[in-house]
Amino acid sequence: MGRAVSQTPLNALRAFEAVARHGSFRAASEALFVTQSAVSHQIRHLEEWFGVPLFDRSGGRPKLQPWGETLARELTLAFDDIETACRRTRRQARPDALVVAAIPSVAVCWLIPRLPRFHGLHPDVQLRVVYAHHGQQIDFNMVDLALVFSDVKPGGLGLRAGQFLSGTSFPVCSPAILKESSAPLSTEQFLEIGLLHDTDLSGWQLWFERAGLPLPERLPGPVFEDFNLLRAAALAGQGVALCPPAMIAPDLAEGRLVRLSDISVLENFDYYLIQSDRHPDREICAEARDVFVHWLDEERRAPAPVQR
Repeated sequence: MGRAVSQTPLNALRAFEAVARHGSFRAASEALFVTQSAVSHQIRHLEEWFGVPLFDRSGGRPKLQPWGETLARELTLAFDDIETACRRTRRQARPDALVVAAIPSVAVCWLIPRLPRFHGLHPDVQLRVVYAHHGQQIDFNMVDLALVFSDVKPGGLGLRAGQFLSGTSFPVCSPAILKESSAPLSTEQFLEIGLLHDTDLSGWQLWFERAGLPLPERLPGPVFEDFNLLRAAALAGQGVALCPPAMIAPDLAEGRLVRLSDISVLENFDYYLIQSDRHPDREICAEARDVFVHWLDEERRAPAPVQR
């Protein structure tokens, strides 16, 4: 009797297709959220299963063998078909939900506090709110609407985008840490209060330049990778942050934060509403989408709800 052939190594095939698609083991590991050594292990396992090398390793960079190129093309088509089928099944299982993706700052600071108003007006519309992450592509096969932050108007096939809120940002802080200082503040006073940075130091570097204040050799203060963390630090009295009023309207209105200057930065950034006209594979209620978009348009002009 011949040796029994083991089951097809699907995980290894997925790793191999990712290497072929992205062009390197490193890029494949990042796409699959695994280590590069894990990808290499899967490729070795797959080559042992086939009994032939899939890559020519004679050069400095692994290159697909001809039969490896053929396998990669077939796998890409097959995995794309599988992914499409899975997405279709997920969407058909929840046909009545309007899926809204929002970056964390908009979701936490703007959208969620206002959702009770929407549910009070439209209790029959089922919403599913998911995160959109800044800088990462949104899968509009799974999302109907998205609220994002960008310095250029988003675009794409089957997508419609419009400016929703301004991203223009001003320095704000907790009134508890102002002491006897009053605007306008000097560089020394800003540094004494403390600086809070969003993602990098560029915002404050530009602000000091526009304010005509001498830029210190070193900008102190912690850097936060998420606006919600930045806002929390400002509310806790840890320093001055550059924030768009649209995201902190209740904090300003209720005195938890105070604006220190009319000099602004990030005027070229805006929050955009993106609508998708895709989804031929399911019946998304166009009326529900239109109702939600109309509510968003009215809500951005309404006073911010009181946050308790």
